[in-house]
Amino acid sequence: MENHASSFSSPKAYLRALAQTPTRLARRAWSVSTSYDEMSRVRARSGVHMQKTLRWFDLIGLGLGGMVGSGVFVTTGMAAHVAGPAVILSYAIAGFCALLSAFCYTEFAVDMPVAGGAFSYLRVTFGEFAAFITGANLVTEYVMSNAGVARSFTSYSGSIIGVSTDKWRLTVPGLPDGYNQIDFIAVAIVLIMTVIICYSTRESSVVNMVLTALHISFLAFVIIMGFCQGEWKNFTKPGQQENPSGFFPHGAQGVFHGASMVYVSYIGYDAVSTMAEEVRDPVKDIPVGVSGSVVIVTLLYCLMAASMSMLLPYDMIDSVAPFAGAFREKSEGWEWVSNVIGVGASFGILTSLLVSMLGQARYMCVIGRSCVAPSWFARVHPTTSTPVNASAFLGILTAAIALFTDLNVLIKLVSMGTLFVYYMVANAVIYRRYVTVGTTNPRPTLSFLCSFTLTAILFTLTWKFAPTGKLKAFMLGACGVIALAILQIFHCMVPQARKPEFWGVPLMPWIPSISIFLNIFLLGSFDGGAYARFGIFSALAVLVYVFYSVHASFDAEEDGFLGQKNSEIHVEPKEIVDLIKV
Repeated sequence: MENHASSFSSPKAYLRALAQTPTRLARRAWSVSTSYDEMSRVRARSGVHMQKTLRWFDLIGLGLGGMVGSGVFVTTGMAAHVAGPAVILSYAIAGFCALLSAFCYTEFAVDMPVAGGAFSYLRVTFGEFAAFITGANLVTEYVMSNAGVARSFTSYSGSIIGVSTDKWRLTVPGLPDGYNQIDFIAVAIVLIMTVIICYSTRESSVVNMVLTALHISFLAFVIIMGFCQGEWKNFTKPGQQENPSGFFPHGAQGVFHGASMVYVSYIGYDAVSTMAEEVRDPVKDIPVGVSGSVVIVTLLYCLMAASMSMLLPYDMIDSVAPFAGAFREKSEGWEWVSNVIGVGASFGILTSLLVSMLGQARYMCVIGRSCVAPSWFARVHPTTSTPVNASAFLGILTAAIALFTDLNVLIKLVSMGTLFVYYMVANAVIYRRYVTVGTTNPRPTLSFLCSFTLTAILFTLTWKFAPTGKLKAFMLGACGVIALAILQIFHCMVPQARKPEFWGVPLMPWIPSISIFLNIFLLGSFDGGAYARFGIFSALAVLVYVFYSVHASFDAEEDGFLGQKNSEIHVEPKEIVDLIKV
């Protein structure tokens, strides 16, 4: 086949390509791929296949490592002040929301076990543009967040041995605040993790297993100490008599507000779906691994919240360091427990960093496969069977940011973008069940998704901004009734166009719809600055797509590497099974 002239072969060719941007956008932006293509032709662009070495217990370990980071040590205290002892229920609600999203991820991962995660899922449903915007946001926020997490390791390490963080960092006069403290330890941690994930996925899983086991042993120690030293009266009595008392001192609103705050502690299981291509038996291992990790983490978090609530009244809990502060306040002689908590948090930082870097490299690898980024990122090393190029590039970029940029945000930096992706994946799983491209009219499904989303947004805005009173209660109730009516009408009137071959979300479309509603509700808890940052990242991603990605994918289509899919090709189940086993 004769190759099409590249849009980037010369300045003149690029200017010609820019002149054709509207036509190319119309052709490529909404073009969708298929599961068969993602597992065959697209995956083949990496050359060597990634080895299938992971089992369900590896996925549970990666899920635990990705979620049980340092976030729980921070968010629990803040949530306790708004939810009271009912912060236990806040964690249960957030865990339920995470489990619903995990179901949506699992259906896609089992049906299409490739390394692209949400990027690939959106590419086969809503097209290339939507996939690129979400993938670009995820990779960018993962890199910046991982840099902040690496720098926080230095802070926790310093607190354990009683050395100020400033003594671990080199201050450079003349640079602006926030960029003037050079952190070589953070750089070393990132580079060590990069070497590990480049070397072998299996060895990365073993390292994660060891670190996660150590981390959870520290958490179990904290839980046991809390139950042994705590008092049951703290579940109902505040420290200051003027503050509200009872298990629900701030009512249901406080519980749900707390749930939105602690949800960031669950972010990380989505990175497990990017490992689907390296799972031995996706049909059996992925559902157990993804859902099992969320259930275990939810139970662990609820026990930690209960332990902390027993140690101190909710209004006396330290918002910044709740667990360490609780033992310091409890009685003299227990200060050493704070150091133990610091060690546990340090292990949590390492595991969350390892899993996040594994996930971000696989996102970048598949983005390269799809030709919206240089195909150099798609290469899999023939010896290690890992995406070395993507791993090394993102590792060096993360280390460079961690060297001088003080990102005191931990997982919060990725929370908004990740919640948006969870929302998109829930929409995608409904769309894929009810629409077969080219044969099914998509308008009823799109109308349902849009109207349901608008109702959820109205409910969230009312909850957040309307003054407390009967009118607010009426509006919330009306929004809830309308949402249920829309959902029931869609369920009765629109038949499913596709049944999953292996594993599907149960109670369709109720579970993904509840996930949509809850993700919008939790997105409503962010401030204007978070939305501004998300908008800036998205705008930059749009510019990259318009000036580079659409032309690169157009060239790939002309050369026969990509297809413009306007209809699903028929593939026998046996062919899909054979691809999953490869």
